[in-house]
Amino acid sequence: MRRAADPAPTPEKAPARSLRADAERNRRRIIAAAQEVFAERGLEVTLDDIARHAGVGVGTAYRRFANREELVEAVFEDAVQRITAHAESALTHEDPWDGFVQFFLATAENFAADRGLRQVLLDGARGTSQVVAARERLTPAITAVMARAQQAGRLRDDIEATDFPLIQLMLGAITEHSRTVAPELWKRYLALLLDGLRHDRDRPNPLLHRALNKDEFDQTMT
Repeated sequence: MRRAADPAPTPEKAPARSLRADAERNRRRIIAAAQEVFAERGLEVTLDDIARHAGVGVGTAYRRFANREELVEAVFEDAVQRITAHAESALTHEDPWDGFVQFFLATAENFAADRGLRQVLLDGARGTSQVVAARERLTPAITAVMARAQQAGRLRDDIEATDFPLIQLMLGAITEHSRTVAPELWKRYLALLLDGLRHDRDRPNPLLHRALNKDEFDQTMT
C-alpha cells in the first residue's frame, strides 16, 4: 500500500506571526518614546519627532498611529488611570486631611515631571473627545477626596473641585520657570497653598523647599 503523501507545509503562518510581533514591538517603542518626548517638551512636537526618538521610520509611526492625537490618547490614558488610583488611595487613608495632602502631592509630582500631562489634563482647549472624557472621569475622584476632608472639618468648605486644576496650573507655572534652576521649587509653594486650604490650622506647615537666592531668582524669572 502506498503511503499517503504528507501534507504540504504552510510556512506563511510563521512570517505572519512575526510581522504582528514586530508591529506590536514598534507600537510599544513609539509609545515609550512619546512618553519621554511629551514629558520633556510638551505636546508641541510632531509624530516625525517621536519616530526619530523611537528609532523607527516615519512611515512605521504613521502605520501604528494615524496622527499625533491618536498617540496622545494612547500615552495619557495610563496617566489618567494613575491619577485616579492616587485618589482611590487617598480615600483609604485613615486621616482625611493626610489623604487629601497625599493626593495633592502625588498629582503635583506627576504634573511637575510631565509637561505633556500637565497640558493635556489642565488645558481645556486641548484634546480629542477621548481626552476630554478622561478629564471628566477625574472630577468625581477629586470631588470625593475633597469632600471627605471637608466633612472631617479639615479642609475649607468653600473649596470646589474646579479649584484643583487651577491650583495645579499655578504650580505648573512655577515648574516651567524654575525647571533648570530648582526643579522641585513647586513643593515650597504647595506647602503655602495647603496652609491656605486647611480649615483647622494651629501652626504653619513646614515649607518643602528653601527659598531661591538672588541669582537663582534672576535665572528663574528670565
